Amino acid sequence: MTLSLPEEVYQIVKAHNEVRWSEIARRAIEDYARKIELMNAITQGSELTEDDIMSLDRKVKAGIQKHYKSRASGNTGRKADIT
Repeated sequence: MTLSLPEEVYQIVKAHNEVRWSEIARRAIEDYARKIELMNAITQGSELTEDDIMSLDRKVKAGIQKHYKSRASGNTGRKADIT
């Protein structure tokens, strides 16, 4: 297998020949492949369409945006208990 690296990364790799770069690449590829297999197993019986997924994506992102905008404005979304 041949990998293409940006020049600056290649220079770092080249300067550190004591590192087993092939082992690092093997582990990264193995980890990513296992994550793909897990996602395949999770979604195997799913009836969600691409449109369903994109709709959920927009709702989640909107909720996250609302949460952080609220925190940035100092509004925690909690009511004070005043007696």
